[in-house]
Amino acid sequence: QAQHFQEDQITKLEKPKFLFFLRMMYYSISSSFRIDTICYHDNKKYSKFSNKQAGESRLHHPKKSFSFSIKPNLHFQKLKMGMSQQKITQNFPPPPSFLPHLASMSFRQIIFSSLSKLIAPPLDLSIDPSHVLTENFAPVEEMDPIECPIEGELPPSLHGAAYIRNGTNPQYKPQRALHIFEGDGMLHSLRFSEGDRAVYSSRYVRTYKFMIERSRGAAIIPTFFSGFYGLIDIASVFTYLWELVRSRVNPMNHGFGGANVSLGLLGKKLLALNESDLPYIMNLTDDGDIETVGRWDFDEGLLASMTAHPKFDKDTKETFAFRYLSLLHPYLTFFKFDQNGVKQNEVKISSMERLCFIHDFAVTKRFLIIEETQLAASIAKVLLGRGSMFYYNPKNTPRFGVLPRHATDESELMWFQAPGFNAMHYINAWENEEDDDEIILVGTNVISLENLLSRRVRSSLDKVIINMRTGKVSRKTLSPRCLDLGSINPNYAGKRNKYAYMSVMEEIPRTSGVVKIDLETGVEVASRIFGDGCYGGEPLFVRKNIDNKAKENGASSDVDDEDDGYVLSYVHDEKSEESKFIVMDAKSPDLQIVAAVKIPRRVPYGFHGIFLSKEDLLSLKN
Repeated sequence: QAQHFQEDQITKLEKPKFLFFLRMMYYSISSSFRIDTICYHDNKKYSKFSNKQAGESRLHHPKKSFSFSIKPNLHFQKLKMGMSQQKITQNFPPPPSFLPHLASMSFRQIIFSSLSKLIAPPLDLSIDPSHVLTENFAPVEEMDPIECPIEGELPPSLHGAAYIRNGTNPQYKPQRALHIFEGDGMLHSLRFSEGDRAVYSSRYVRTYKFMIERSRGAAIIPTFFSGFYGLIDIASVFTYLWELVRSRVNPMNHGFGGANVSLGLLGKKLLALNESDLPYIMNLTDDGDIETVGRWDFDEGLLASMTAHPKFDKDTKETFAFRYLSLLHPYLTFFKFDQNGVKQNEVKISSMERLCFIHDFAVTKRFLIIEETQLAASIAKVLLGRGSMFYYNPKNTPRFGVLPRHATDESELMWFQAPGFNAMHYINAWENEEDDDEIILVGTNVISLENLLSRRVRSSLDKVIINMRTGKVSRKTLSPRCLDLGSINPNYAGKRNKYAYMSVMEEIPRTSGVVKIDLETGVEVASRIFGDGCYGGEPLFVRKNIDNKAKENGASSDVDDEDDGYVLSYVHDEKSEESKFIVMDAKSPDLQIVAAVKIPRRVPYGFHGIFLSKEDLLSLKN
């Protein structure tokens, strides 16, 4: 059953008084001045707390934003004046010489600097909200369904269909650190009618996190991926834990994820996904609007979660998934759903002895493949305020685990070491037709894993061959370019395929173009760069429907060429502040744009999307 949340059903939290006191103490010490004037600001709209005012410092509190002007402490001024008057009537010792006075000032500066770093150390730009939430990464408001002008002609394959993309869009600016991976999920949808019409809308996914923070008017859920830095962040964690003890919040049963990574179609349900939580069921209305139905728990227990990248088999109609964010051993569990969306057996992986970050996995016709990466996790780092709970551990050797798809336990699980390979996304995987003992994977290898929190992560597109008979793992780099956020023809998932459509990464998740890669040779057979100041996101391949080929090609055909289709993406022009949805011809050497939809406002950069055919939309209603 889906869990419904209403604003009036959520208990408002009390003010974290200790955290507020710690903040006040820090700002008082850091300035050596007193707080002269305090003004309250309504921070419900992002624009009202996005910038500092000239000559004014900003202090954020979980419920209100405080701004205070800095003025010299009058108590110190009066004391100084009094001492000057006494000097006239009494014989005080001469003032200290310059050098001892300078030494005293330096000592005080060292003490102040140490206290500042201990209480609230400065944040790196990659996790500083004032830097992260800028330009087209800044959040936008929701938008009701609105018809958009179209340049060119939409192909018949899109008629009656919909395209939806997920991404982060924080409704409130966090108190401290924020990585672009965290934030409230917002869906940007385009609904195409049978005629040449397109309706755009954007809506938040109304998660438990979203609703409880909206009732409070501030960001209160800790950001575990972004990390915790200094005493202020540690105090916020323990304040949150105290609220858990007092049952003021209930993430154990309701989750704390933002449903901001991707979307999936599972058992006639449209799902918004994030690996730190369970899926949220969404509904797309006839007029193009988006509704949150509720959290889908499919009889899971406390602190349950599911991958943001479930794998669907078109032949068997099964969906495979896993969860890994369990704080207790075993850390990894596989499970699957039948064609009706009913959860089947679980397989707990006890041989994975350490908690690590796992974002994606691969599926062939016979096997599930998961990788244990070098990105380890530590709860101690959170409690000590030493940054993100995830960190790069070069002592760990990456390894693949291969499990038969229909295994009931891990007795048949095999592990294979893969030094130097840390996958972020798998493009596809299949079994070698000439050698059943070989599994071939294509995925993005994160080269600079130690800089994962940075938005400029270096990666390459690699092909990996696992020989289950000999235990040998070989790897070949198909493209040294920084490529990620790719897609293939979905009919070839789990089967040998030739083409992948990859984003040219500028910084996560902003992309400068799309390349079509031949997975046999690594040659870029087609490409499109969006142009100066223009950036996009994930290129999603959509095949031509066989029924529409007569209309599009002028003749009927039963042949499904792998690259016979279109590539879809949102693109934003940072100079004109305009966003478009573009449709590219996947077969053309320059990925020619055949149609574009002008969006009435900018669409922030996001992550993964989904294409829902006319048949998919009909199945959601049944």
